[in-house]
Amino acid sequence: MPMTMRPPSYRCHKGTGQAVVTLNGKDFYLGRHGSKASRDKYDAVIGEWLASGRQSPVDAQSAITVTELVAAYWRFAQGYYRKNGAPTVELAKIKAAMRPLKRLYGGSPASEFGPVKLKAVRHEYVDAGHSRSYVNDTVGRLKRMFRWGTENELVPPFVYQGLAAVAGLRKGRSDVPEPEPVHPVPDEHVNAIESHVSRQVWAVVQLQRLTDMRLNETLIMRGCDLDMTGKLWLYWPESDKTEHHGHERIVEIGPRAQAVIRPFLKADLQAYLFSPRDAEAERLAARHARRRTPENYGNRPGTNRKRKPKRTPRGRYDPDSYRRAITRACELAKVPQWHPHQLRHNYATRVRREYGIETARILLGHRSVTVTEVYAEIDREKARKIVAKIG
Repeated sequence: MPMTMRPPSYRCHKGTGQAVVTLNGKDFYLGRHGSKASRDKYDAVIGEWLASGRQSPVDAQSAITVTELVAAYWRFAQGYYRKNGAPTVELAKIKAAMRPLKRLYGGSPASEFGPVKLKAVRHEYVDAGHSRSYVNDTVGRLKRMFRWGTENELVPPFVYQGLAAVAGLRKGRSDVPEPEPVHPVPDEHVNAIESHVSRQVWAVVQLQRLTDMRLNETLIMRGCDLDMTGKLWLYWPESDKTEHHGHERIVEIGPRAQAVIRPFLKADLQAYLFSPRDAEAERLAARHARRRTPENYGNRPGTNRKRKPKRTPRGRYDPDSYRRAITRACELAKVPQWHPHQLRHNYATRVRREYGIETARILLGHRSVTVTEVYAEIDREKARKIVAKIG
């Protein structure tokens, strides 16, 4: 069983006869040892200590440095930013946001970190060439950390109040570049990579083009998450981007997408359908089939493999491994690089063009048409025909 850290004990200080508890290397005196008041104070101090992420509840505001605040917040974030037992991508974003902060002001008291210092850290992100939206999002993460510190009495309230007054960079009011808009991928660039990716990766590409699934929803598909009893299959992803908002995500899968999925269905309903392990096994089998040397000569199949390799194929693709497969395939096919997330824009644009923006919003699972506008480009050719007709 995993070990749990017990709270520091209530004990007697022999020199004074007082009750004492030691938190983070500092003694806190509670009153006469054995008295009800000292017991109550012990419970209160321990409660505050646990609530503040095992940080000293007394005098912490004046003593804690920025680095110590970052460490305390990181412990909190590791437990908070998790979904289905796995860390979310937010943790990596928090870690990247904290690097310039610690480098510039790590040894400074957190109580002295104000708006001017926050702007100095923001300038580091700008100098690194990041876009305006990225800079604003990253500064927002720093503000959230200080808000958490205020909530847990690690920094004085006026610190967060000052930081909250720092406005985000406005479009057209700064020299910071705007993020590049995401466009659909030309079909010829997508089709060009088919011969340079595994059967599993190409199936995921096809599903992204045929369905409204987000990338991660496609990668985590399992047999147990599918209802295949009707004309349209229903898919409940085991993890969804919006589930923490209480939204249920159901994906309808039509006949063409069903045909893509069907060859990958497995007897083990808990197994992921699109597996790098399966892809590697198929690659080795195909290489063996092309072998010209008789098996009684040279290496026999499997004899030249490492017993304990440092890296082994996993049970499913994650967004990074899938993206790397696409990147390599684009290089081999000698087509411009494109990102897997662009395929969702392909789907949204096609649905909007044929069925309208409201249908695109419903299928993409968006709560607002404004969000759908980001994904679904306007059909300019259709607009030109209208202008030519009425203009």
